[in-house]
Amino acid sequence: MVNPTPLQTASRSSRADHARRFADLLRQQIHTDSFAERGLPSESELAAEFGVSRNAVRDGLALLKQEGLIDRAPRVGTHVAQRKYDHGLDALLGLKETLKGHGAVRNDVRAAVEISPPPAVARRLQLEPGEPAVYIERVRYLGDLPLSLDLTYLVPDIGAEILGHDLETNDVFALIEEVCGQPLGSADLAIESVNADAHSAANLQTPEGAALLLLERLTRLVDGRPVDLEYIRMRGDRITLRSSLARRPDITNWELTS
Repeated sequence: MVNPTPLQTASRSSRADHARRFADLLRQQIHTDSFAERGLPSESELAAEFGVSRNAVRDGLALLKQEGLIDRAPRVGTHVAQRKYDHGLDALLGLKETLKGHGAVRNDVRAAVEISPPPAVARRLQLEPGEPAVYIERVRYLGDLPLSLDLTYLVPDIGAEILGHDLETNDVFALIEEVCGQPLGSADLAIESVNADAHSAANLQTPEGAALLLLERLTRLVDGRPVDLEYIRMRGDRITLRSSLARRPDITNWELTS
């Protein structure tokens, strides 16, 4: 077997870089429904539009096919296989509020009980020693499509009242505001990528080990009291997290170095 020369290796790397950049740009157009009413353009048309070689286009399309975003077949062409749903991070909204207009959101409630919370949960919710919490586990669907597995811990006074309400069709956020009589105010949010364990994969109908988006969110009432701690596993192949950001004026005084 002959090893590739450095020039051949560089050439392959450049083609892979072009394919990846092309795939990123095309993925964004797919997410914004640019091809909702028709199939994707031909390889030659895509190459001309994005200024890359047809080989880079072909490799980029292969990447998107591996993601499950597109389908390709002889004499049929290339089509969008599935769409993703935008989940904004600019406002404190429940999933039903977020996906309003895309269809009906329903919840398969797997657990809704009072528990003795783990110490880490008790600390985040500022519970007294021995104070219980309410635990709710739901698989959340858009129509028949499972989108997220939500594990929710609530402070006991609000949680106990929420247990008496309809958890299958309502967002927990809306129920919190209803039972406590004041609006939610703010939340601390952390997002990371995790692999689907067996339990999550079965509930979300995705392969074990598939990439999921894990949102850890601690939500407070407008008076600052923490009331809701959530661990939300979202299907990364069906959800795109989006936000609009502004640069803070207090960090724009950096000096450039040469």
